[in-house]
Amino acid sequence: MPTSYIHHDLRINSYGYYLRRKFGCRVSKVSVDCGFTCPNRDGAKGTGGCIYCDNDSFSPSAARSEISLEKQIFGGMEYHRQRLGSKKFIVYFQRFTNTYAPAEKLRDMYTRALACPDTLGISVGTRPDALSDDALVLLKEIARTRYVCVELGLQSREPAVLEWMNRGHTLTEYLRAIERVEGCGIDICTHLIYGFPGETRESFLQTADFVASLPVNSIKIHQLHVVRSARLADLYQNGEVSLISRDEYVGTVCDFIERLPPAISIQRLYGSAPFDMLIAPRWGLKNNQMWYLIINELRRRGTCQGFLLDESDLRASNR
Repeated sequence: MPTSYIHHDLRINSYGYYLRRKFGCRVSKVSVDCGFTCPNRDGAKGTGGCIYCDNDSFSPSAARSEISLEKQIFGGMEYHRQRLGSKKFIVYFQRFTNTYAPAEKLRDMYTRALACPDTLGISVGTRPDALSDDALVLLKEIARTRYVCVELGLQSREPAVLEWMNRGHTLTEYLRAIERVEGCGIDICTHLIYGFPGETRESFLQTADFVASLPVNSIKIHQLHVVRSARLADLYQNGEVSLISRDEYVGTVCDFIERLPPAISIQRLYGSAPFDMLIAPRWGLKNNQMWYLIINELRRRGTCQGFLLDESDLRASNR
């Protein structure tokens, strides 16, 4: 088991640990909102967005498009300096689909972010079906001299589940996006959600093997949760959707981590929402508390990230 990737206390390769190894200091992501929309909302691919989605439920209140980009960045930097002692920063274009605009707007936003002092690079949240050739050329250009991460929302690899959630893209489109980004000098992060109706625990665990077979550098995982303004709320309140328990989530995520190659860093293990927006599940946990429930379960098991992989799996994942 190669331990160079694994934080000795956390038993995983956390993204923060990855960034510290890469840049030699504490690095934080600063979320910004640049007023983008989504092709699954404006009619290009669909309307209404994903069944579970309300960006207000996970976007920081200080990251709003009516605030100038620079003010959002400097405010976020100061917050992380005071809270964590961070020295350098990655500007995270988070809200909605952040490659879904003309190349001129993208260049303006990305360039302004990179011009802010102590900015190492950018992380761009987008959809597999909204990464245009022009956007990819621009990101590849930036990646020649600065850090770039493209965060591709997949959520589930099950075609029927993607259709149920009104995702608006296919697994094939996700794989095509991965192929296009590979070799561009850009980190790739994949977003997954556990707890969809129709997706079993076994299927979710097989997704760890699926991710391991791809040139993915990091992942984000969170539980399916219901917020008031999402369409999922009606289904849940009508008894048409049930949610997993906290213990099931913790156990399954640990099982997933044990199958995940240590070279893939973990950016997120939990999704939270403002209390007044959240309907369920109300587990009453902050992000760091869920992280440590998962870490403590790995400690109890005596395992860590990649524990169930054999040497051939590890060699393949390190190529």
